Amino acid sequence: MKSSAARSKAGSAAAARPRAPRKLAGDALSLMRDADDGRFPPSLYLEGPSEPLKAEALSALRGAWARHCPESPGARVLRAAENGVEEILAAFQGASLFSPRDLIVVLEVEDLGRSEKRVAALAAGIARPAGASCLVLLESASETTRKTLEPLRTACSARALLMPPGRAEMLAWGARRLAVEGIPADPGVLESVADACEGDAMTFFGELSKLCTWAGAGGRLTAADAAAMMKPVLDADLPAYLGAVAAGEPRLAAQRLGRLLACGVGEGQVLFALSNLVGGALGGWARWRELSALLRGRVTPAELSRALDAVYRAESAWKGGRADVVAVLEQATRDVCGAA
Repeated sequence: MKSSAARSKAGSAAAARPRAPRKLAGDALSLMRDADDGRFPPSLYLEGPSEPLKAEALSALRGAWARHCPESPGARVLRAAENGVEEILAAFQGASLFSPRDLIVVLEVEDLGRSEKRVAALAAGIARPAGASCLVLLESASETTRKTLEPLRTACSARALLMPPGRAEMLAWGARRLAVEGIPADPGVLESVADACEGDAMTFFGELSKLCTWAGAGGRLTAADAAAMMKPVLDADLPAYLGAVAAGEPRLAAQRLGRLLACGVGEGQVLFALSNLVGGALGGWARWRELSALLRGRVTPAELSRALDAVYRAESAWKGGRADVVAVLEQATRDVCGAA
């Protein structure tokens, strides 16, 4: 049998070892509801193919942090490609008299996957939180699982996979937004928005933001308000069209293209937006960075170059009067959607 001194020494050594962070169960919406109540995980890993849902979750988390942490309301945003592991861990584990805890968001964490040593170093640091800060690692959408990032996923105390939401899930996220902002709504308002958006999460969250701004704090959303604020065609805007193109959904993109043109959007504006989407995916300036990133993650650089060439040929045919402009736009849309 061990002596009491030996048992005491073993107990002290066990107490000195850092405890593994508790894994939080539940999906992203459950985690955001915890945050609304002031319960933040030490570290959170957000992944999955739904960029609109990631943006909504991140917005929800930042809003909850600002409400519960007035001493440090703003999030500190870092990029894995620009900020080293040392800087990320210093922000996560450090503390000051002016900011005892911080919300640190690291975008495009997949850029760390090129170095197993960097991934291992960050994972080891994440597993040893030193304060009350919350670290959020955001992985961009990908068609395949990035296995090199698994140590980071495992090290985080909470992890959420954000898939494209169905109607019921969008309604649940919408109800959470209205509840947090203190905006009551008539029965059927959220349902009417979801139905009009035809299941598109980006459009749903965009229209919901407009309706919340319309109602204002303490206001009420009525069915008449929603009908007045919502456009005749909710997804007849460029980002929604480009989102369908970036995701490689030709039928949805063609539908939205027709609605864009029906609403009076100029052909030249559509062509410019399409070329900007592809050019941004190739590394140029992008007006909608997240959509260009989505397209870049779906196709190879060579395929992107061919898609951009197709857009340029479509613009040349249109300006030269050699083809019907609608037919030209439809073909360019198919060419970019079909790049894979």
